[in-house]
Amino acid sequence: MTAPVPADVLSRLKAVLGEGGWSQDPERLAPKLIEWRDRWSGTTPLLALPRTTEDVAAVVGVCFEAGVAITPQGGNTGLVGGQIPQGEVLLSTERLNRLRDLDAFDDVLVAEAGVTLAEVHEAAAGAKRRFPLGLASEGSATVGGFVSTNAGGTQVLRYGMARNLVLGLEAVLPNGEVWNGLKRLRKDNTGYDLKQLLIGAEGTLGVVTAAALKLFPEMASRAAALAGVPTPAAAIELLARAKAETGGAVEAFELMGRLGFEFVMRNIAGARDPFAEPHPWYVLAEFASGEAGSAEAAMERFLAAGLDAGLIEDAVVAQTEAQAKALWAIRENQSPAQKPEGATWKHDVSVPVSQVARFLERATAAMQAFSPGARIAAFGHMGDGNIHYDVLRPDGGSDAEHAARRDEGSRIVHDIVAELGGSISAEHGLGAMKTSEALRYKSPVEVQAMRAIRRALDPKRIMNPRVLF
Repeated sequence: MTAPVPADVLSRLKAVLGEGGWSQDPERLAPKLIEWRDRWSGTTPLLALPRTTEDVAAVVGVCFEAGVAITPQGGNTGLVGGQIPQGEVLLSTERLNRLRDLDAFDDVLVAEAGVTLAEVHEAAAGAKRRFPLGLASEGSATVGGFVSTNAGGTQVLRYGMARNLVLGLEAVLPNGEVWNGLKRLRKDNTGYDLKQLLIGAEGTLGVVTAAALKLFPEMASRAAALAGVPTPAAAIELLARAKAETGGAVEAFELMGRLGFEFVMRNIAGARDPFAEPHPWYVLAEFASGEAGSAEAAMERFLAAGLDAGLIEDAVVAQTEAQAKALWAIRENQSPAQKPEGATWKHDVSVPVSQVARFLERATAAMQAFSPGARIAAFGHMGDGNIHYDVLRPDGGSDAEHAARRDEGSRIVHDIVAELGGSISAEHGLGAMKTSEALRYKSPVEVQAMRAIRRALDPKRIMNPRVLF
C-alpha cells in the first residue's frame, strides 16, 4: 500500500483541477476501484478528472513536487491489475475525450486518451477509413489504455500491435512537463523514438494524453468462416495455406478449443452452435481485400483445399454481416463465458507460431498432472502465436482451493512458455500481476536497461510505482 497522501497535497490538487475536476464520492469511485473480473480492488484518496492536457500537467506537477504516487486509468478494462490504485492518486482520462482531427489524405486520426476504441472506429468509418485494432472491449477500452499497454487484438497478423499503428503521441512526463510528439510522419530518423518508450510502458513513464493513429482504406470485400479442425497442428498448417492462398490478405486467424466453445453455448444468451456435430478445435478466419469479390473467392478456395486435405472437418461461411458478427461473438465471448464456471488461472502467453501445438500439448499434460480434473479453455490469436490458456477448477471442485494454487500452476505454464522461446505476457502487459514474476524470465541486462530508463524519466518513481521494474 502506498503511503498516505498529505492533506495539503490533496488541497492543491483540488485547486488546480477546479469544480467537477475531482471526486472523493465513494459511489463515484467504486467502479474505478474494482477490476471487472473482481480479482483486484483498491483504494484512492482522490479521483483526479482532468479535462485538458494542461490539467494533467498540473496534477502530475503537484505530485512530482510532493513525491506523491499516481495511478493512471483509462477504461478500466486491463486484466493484470495495473490500473487499480493501492492508495495512489487515481488519474482518470475519461474527460480527455475529444477527437481533435481526422485527415483522410494523411490517413491519420488524432484522438485524446479518453476516446473509446469504438468511437475511433466510428469516426474512421465516417471518413471511409478504418483503424484496424479490434478488441472485444472496444466500447470501454480507450486510446490511452491501448497505447499504454501496446494492445494487440484480432488483426495483429496483418497490421501489427499498437506500436505499429501509432504515428505520434502527446504525453505528460513524470516531472509535469508536456511532450508534444503528435507527429504524422511515417519516416523520422532523428534519434530515439520516444513514443515507442511510452507505448507499452503501462503508465510508468508518463500519462499519454493524445495519439495520432494510422488509418487505412476500407476493404471492398471481406469473408469470414468458422472451421472445425482436428488438432492445433492442423490449424498451423491451415494458417500457412491461408497466407499463401491470399497473398497476405488474412486479417484474422483465431483458434478455440471445444471446452471454451461449449462454455459460450452454455453461458452466453443467444449463442448458437453453427455445426451439427462437435469438433475438438475451431478456427475463425477472416480475409479482406481491396478488390470486390476477391476475399470471398479466396475463402472458398481455402476451405475446399482444407477439406480435401483433411485439415478441416466442417466449415460454415458467413453470408451476411450479421452472420459474421455471430461467428465473432463466439470468439469474443470466450472469457465472459468462463465467469460462471468458477475459479480460473488465466495466462496471456505467446510462443512462435510453429510451437503453438507443442505448447498446448505440453501445458495441458502438465496441468492435468498438477491439478487432476482441471478444465482447460485455450483460445487466442493463432496468427501471431498469442494463446489465452485458462485453467478452470475441476467440476464440483473448490474455488478457494483452486485459486490458492494459481501461482504454482502458472509457474509451470510460464516455464514451458519460456522453454519454447515465448513470453509470459503477449498483449495484456505485466501490471501488478506479473511484474515480480517477469524477473524470473528477463535477463539481468534487460532489467538493468529498463530500470535505467525509468530512473532517468521518473527519478521519484511516482508513476504507477507498483508496475514494471
